[in-house]
Amino acid sequence: MIGLVTILVVGPKEIPRVLRTVVAAVRKVRGLANDFQRGIDELARETELDQIRQDLEKNAKLELERELEESIDPTGGMSESVKELQAQLSDTGEEILEQTNIESASTNSKTRSSG
Repeated sequence: MIGLVTILVVGPKEIPRVLRTVVAAVRKVRGLANDFQRGIDELARETELDQIRQDLEKNAKLELERELEESIDPTGGMSESVKELQAQLSDTGEEILEQTNIESASTNSKTRSSG
């Protein structure tokens, strides 16, 4: 049916030229559609690869930290010692601050008494 309409509209002499033009247009559209699909597929693959890479880096970092901790301080004694030292330093810092405040207040009251 399409062939008959084409012969009537275009004429028998022009059919080869029209067919070449139509085939070229169809090929071009298919090529553009394939390029578009490849682009979408590549984008999806890159997104997935980025996510996988991030997950691997995160897991590798966690594994490395765990391995280092296990090799350096397998019993956890070092960590406890560090925590105790931090607590002692904090307490010492507070004591120094309190002592400084007491001395400052004492100096201020002496200065007021003298003046």
